[in-house]
Amino acid sequence: MMREINWRKSSYSSSDGDMCVELAGVANKVAVRDSKDPHGPVLVVSREALRVAIRAVDE
Repeated sequence: MMREINWRKSSYSSSDGDMCVELAGVANKVAVRDSKDPHGPVLVVSREALRVAIRAVDE
C-alpha cells in the first residue's frame, strides 16, 4: 500500500541528508517516513495532528 502513494520530500529536510522527511496524502490522513529508510516504518496521522505537531515544534 505505501509503495503506491506519491511521496514528497519536505522542504524542511536538510540538504546534507541528516533530516530527510517525506510526506504523502493517504485517505484524508498524512503518511510520514524517513526518506533514508523508504522500507522502514511509516507514521500515519490526521492532518490536524500533523498541524498541531508542526506548530509545537515551530514555537
